[in-house]
Amino acid sequence: MNEERGAATAVRPAEPPHPPDGGGRSVLEGAFALLGAVERAGEAGLTRLAAECGLPKTTTYRLLEQLVELGAVERSRKGYRMGSRIFRLGQGWQPYPGLRTAARAPARRLARLTGATVGLNVLREGQTLVLDWTPGDAAGALGRSLDAGVWPWFTAAGKVLVAGADPRLPLDPLTGSWHRQAGTIRDRGVAFDREEVAAGVCCVAVPVYGPNGAVLASLSAVTDPAHSLDRLAGAVRHAGRTIGAALRGR
Repeated sequence: MNEERGAATAVRPAEPPHPPDGGGRSVLEGAFALLGAVERAGEAGLTRLAAECGLPKTTTYRLLEQLVELGAVERSRKGYRMGSRIFRLGQGWQPYPGLRTAARAPARRLARLTGATVGLNVLREGQTLVLDWTPGDAAGALGRSLDAGVWPWFTAAGKVLVAGADPRLPLDPLTGSWHRQAGTIRDRGVAFDREEVAAGVCCVAVPVYGPNGAVLASLSAVTDPAHSLDRLAGAVRHAGRTIGAALRGR
């Protein structure tokens, strides 16, 4: 009898590590797919989100309601939107321990000194991701155009990061002159954007170096075309060096 019981136990099929979501993926994968779809849409209804993620509507509804209970998604007039819990969790992310803390005071000082809006940025998935904004006194209407937390890689803040990154990094578009431009950015330690991405928006950016000498982030100062970017560059460089020194414990 014991042998039979042991044999039955041995041939019992293993349970799947994750219950399926109805589309052949784990529940976790389905939930993250929905979060991504909500992020891209801003606000969207059940039918659109189900179609975009390739999930049955019943599964989509169940997952969305679970995300609502967790605060990751909120119900809205158009269906669903991103929840406040995702915002709070995102505020804790940084690519290197202590980076945001080290940058806080220098960024505020730079914004107060120059009137520019100061950003702390990293490169993720081929785009410039803004970790923190510090509005300057002269931001005015310009500040409203900086609400987005993600920009193309070819902003000044992104150029500094790409110039110091792996040359095999997949980016698009890369112009024929980029390699020469990247060399100039590395040599000068600064990148400029003179209304290349948005009309009326100019930017100066410098790299922020970590303890091992690698580029961890970029510090950018965004202003309008009336300001001298060359003059602004000196103040941004100083703030970037201050952040790097704080990360090295000096």
